[in-house]
Amino acid sequence: MARVKELAYTVYEVSDLADWERFAVELLGMQTGERTADTLTLRMDHKAHRWICERGPANDLAATGYAVADEADLAELVSRLRNAGVQVAEGDAALAAARKVERIAVTADPLGNRIELVVGLADAATPFASERLLGGFVTGKGGAGHSVLTEQEAERATLLAFYTDLLGFRVSDFIEEEVAPGIVASVVFLHCNERHHSLAFAGMPFPKRIHHFMVEADNMLDVGRAYDRCMDAGQQFEMTLGMHPNDRMFSFYVRTPSGFNVEFGWGGLVIDESTWEVEHFDRLSSWGHRPPEVVSELLRQA
Repeated sequence: MARVKELAYTVYEVSDLADWERFAVELLGMQTGERTADTLTLRMDHKAHRWICERGPANDLAATGYAVADEADLAELVSRLRNAGVQVAEGDAALAAARKVERIAVTADPLGNRIELVVGLADAATPFASERLLGGFVTGKGGAGHSVLTEQEAERATLLAFYTDLLGFRVSDFIEEEVAPGIVASVVFLHCNERHHSLAFAGMPFPKRIHHFMVEADNMLDVGRAYDRCMDAGQQFEMTLGMHPNDRMFSFYVRTPSGFNVEFGWGGLVIDESTWEVEHFDRLSSWGHRPPEVVSELLRQA
């Protein structure tokens, strides 16, 4: 069965391109791809881009680009979606050129999140180079990273049916934790390759479509160095250093200029789909990942 093979890129609508370039390049260690009056692209590896920032007021996720193996698989996915009653439009040459892909089809999930199914994301003309990282970002077969989206008003079963039955994702595991009296954070994690998850849906209060995008460094030291850069720059943190029990990512969460988060991590679990078994966890983090105000108060009392 044809299926999505990786998260190729994400598109954000942002109000301040200059602040985003500073955040992504100087603090996270990405590389500027192209810059126009209304668009900023950002590189993480040999590909032309992994993040695309388009000027606009939403300050939120605008689209997610998922790569498929070839045009035959794309045609099969499009046919499956249409047979299920899902609208799919063929992307025109201008959109394909902007995304730097050979072919593109556009649809939307049950929440209205725009999905771009693509073939042939282009390589950049020059090697990736970061002035901030000791190593690089983990991409390759695992794609650009992972996105955690908010469930909003949709039924989880409807979301899972769309992503698993139509796009070919598979469930990795679930986490449910009571994070405050009467408030339960419930997250389902989905994979489409060896990365533990490329997509997750979170049932928790959050004002954006996207809670965070995860970038993974291949050198643990780069997590600490990025943490210090963000702290020295006065960037707001969502959660301090910690580790998750399911994907075992050592990471921190920092706010983007648009108000959602980036998880900057190292050491994420690589899975074998043929032997993987779905688990249920009762904690979002094995240790750490505390809100910064809690850490600040504890240090103040010390």
